[in-house]
Amino acid sequence: MKNSILKIHPADSILVALQHLQAGETVTYDGHPYTLTENIPAKHKFYMSDAPAGTEIIMYGVLVGKTEKEVKTGSRVSTENLKHASGPYDFRNAGYHWTPPDVSAFKDLSFRGFHRHDGRVGTANYWLFLPTVFCENRNLDVIREVLQDELGYSVTEKYKSFTRELILAQQQGKKATEQDIPAFASARARSRVFKNVDGIRFLTHEGGCGGTRQDSAILGKLLSAYANHPNVGGITILSLGCQHLQSSELLDDIKNASPGFDKPIYVFEQQQSQSEEQLIQEAIRKTFEGLTLINQLERKPASLDQLCIGVKCGGSDGFSGITANPAVGYCADLLVALGGKILLAEFPELCGVEQELVDRSVNETVARKFIRLMRDYEASAARSGSGFHMNPSPGNIRDGLITDAMKSAGAAKKAGNAPVADVLDYTEPATKPGLSLVCTPGNDVEATTGQAASGATLILFTTGLGTPTGNPVCPTIKISTNTALARRMPDIIDIDTGSIIEGEKSIREMGEEILRYCIRAASGEITPKAVLLNQDDFIPWKRGVSL
Repeated sequence: MKNSILKIHPADSILVALQHLQAGETVTYDGHPYTLTENIPAKHKFYMSDAPAGTEIIMYGVLVGKTEKEVKTGSRVSTENLKHASGPYDFRNAGYHWTPPDVSAFKDLSFRGFHRHDGRVGTANYWLFLPTVFCENRNLDVIREVLQDELGYSVTEKYKSFTRELILAQQQGKKATEQDIPAFASARARSRVFKNVDGIRFLTHEGGCGGTRQDSAILGKLLSAYANHPNVGGITILSLGCQHLQSSELLDDIKNASPGFDKPIYVFEQQQSQSEEQLIQEAIRKTFEGLTLINQLERKPASLDQLCIGVKCGGSDGFSGITANPAVGYCADLLVALGGKILLAEFPELCGVEQELVDRSVNETVARKFIRLMRDYEASAARSGSGFHMNPSPGNIRDGLITDAMKSAGAAKKAGNAPVADVLDYTEPATKPGLSLVCTPGNDVEATTGQAASGATLILFTTGLGTPTGNPVCPTIKISTNTALARRMPDIIDIDTGSIIEGEKSIREMGEEILRYCIRAASGEITPKAVLLNQDDFIPWKRGVSL
């Protein structure tokens, strides 16, 4: 039988309810009884002792808040009685020691990927459309509909069939019911024309002109990183012609980032075209030629040290830091021990665990870079009248994540326990094996956009509430923190870690299961739900205040 409560760290001053607990109920932990003064929903926490206002509250072994008023033993932790607080941090030469996990079951395994000229290996082979400015988004929408439908990459055929049946029913003067529309369930997508091309992706955005020149320059670096991504086989660039981000500048960024760049790349400027129709037809024609070229590429074996995995959480709940995140963290430690790369982003969700990450840094240079980026980011938020303390969403709070430090302490578990090998600013590429910290907002899509720019070829995305998001070039694997979510939203969840709460599997077992899934996904043997649904979310960060 599973336990009803959990103490995560010996130093903690609050306990987690693993199931709904009733007011007046007495629960026991480590021989000590606690009588609850109010209902404690599953995922929420209660105080272990009476405490006056201003008392520091510890969870995951770190400071996560201070009481706003006097609290009683057995009372629920809430936004009314606990406010965000986090400890100071600085470099202190801690001499961190890490014992890698046993990787004997994985050391001889490989995945089948696409080998690129720079030595990196992709887990997919995509054709990428890049607009240099938002003015070209509409043209890309037209091209997307045509190419994805005709080349077998569309996921909308079943909805088109559904709509056609609704129209037919309306014309016949009757109200359509689910039983009247069998085509919705049975519609089939066209067969792929190019079997070795995993998809055609479109990075529509709202930048490239009208903002600051610095924003356009950062956008150029971001688009360049995507063009050079190991999961991308070829690129079509659409430019208006008069915008801030000139196509020539983007080409320079691409080739400066990769001097040996050898992917097919085609550039079209609308202001140099005879007509919009001519522009679109020529872009489609040349892209079709390019697709024929990259279709000649085939998957070949690669060692696991060629994997670069981003770890991210979104729609987090009170179980995120107990199930999915530490399971992903164990998977991360396995990959680091095998020589691969792990990317942890979302800096606002590292608030409160900075000292731990500083202490884990491999040297003072790495630690100082992390400190500088964190402090600059937090100061920028403060100047706008905001702050990291405003990061938790209403959904996070409803499900037990009361302060940013509490949310962050659980979020950081995705990175496991490996040393911090490097710290990357936005769009900087990951070049060192091991764990790297990537400066991005906590916002789901801005963070995954940045992780892919730094070279992630898979993303492990944990969620407790359900988050339908993905990335255009980086297959995103969704991991639920609880079984109820996996059952409720099976169309978006790939892996369920709820068995950890039930006591059926350990964090180690789930971590190994996640890595095995990653190997299959990297080989194209299994397609994550986000990819099947064409969840291709892309939001560039303008370096303004975004939490």
